[in-house]
Amino acid sequence: MSLALPRRASAEFAGTALLVAAVVGSGIAAARLSPADVGLQLLENAIATALALGALILTFGPLSGAHFNPVVSAVDWWLGRRAGTGLTARDLAAYTAAQVGGAITGAVLADLMFGLPAVSWSQTDRTGGNLWLAEVVATAGLVVLVFALARSGRTSAAPAAVGAYIGAAYWFTSSTSFANPAVTIGRAFTDTFAGITPTSVPGFIAAQLVGGLVAVAALAAWYPHAGDAADAVVVPHLNRETEAR
Repeated sequence: MSLALPRRASAEFAGTALLVAAVVGSGIAAARLSPADVGLQLLENAIATALALGALILTFGPLSGAHFNPVVSAVDWWLGRRAGTGLTARDLAAYTAAQVGGAITGAVLADLMFGLPAVSWSQTDRTGGNLWLAEVVATAGLVVLVFALARSGRTSAAPAAVGAYIGAAYWFTSSTSFANPAVTIGRAFTDTFAGITPTSVPGFIAAQLVGGLVAVAALAAWYPHAGDAADAVVVPHLNRETEAR
């Protein structure tokens, strides 16, 4: 028995907000602490993001599944629609709105914590075929990982595995692995290390959606019954007995 939708959506909002706050805030701190070394800045940003993501999955997973990502939510709905598992269309709409709103809130929160204007549109241009290809790869890999863990009954490993994947993808992708439409939108609201200019956002989101489609095709080949476990993504929801406590 999953929790009521408003409660789950609020968890997605808070979790996504804190994730983006971690991404943006650690980027600001890294730029200030290591102003002359971009490589060290990226390392600091990647480590903080990976650790925060793992902690947030542990915190919000039992409430909402800790998607924090419209592509993960959309694939969950798509794969589970026939088996009656995963998100409903209504859930998907609520999750997506909560994730986007949370991402924007998280960027504003990070800016304010570091004494910056609440909103300053990013001037960091991130465009080009190589970056879009990187986002396809990053997003597809993330989605396949999430559903492979669910289908093989290893959701308890999700916090460490997903955090490790994102931390590594910061380095093996040229785009530094946004891999998330909501996070991409949120990062346009801050003109800091982690920002992305608003004009670059559509290309990134399009690539991420393509990555989701690639993941669906890959799961059909490798985990053809992944939809049966869609309700376990990323961490199983609370059951009726646990909810009553």
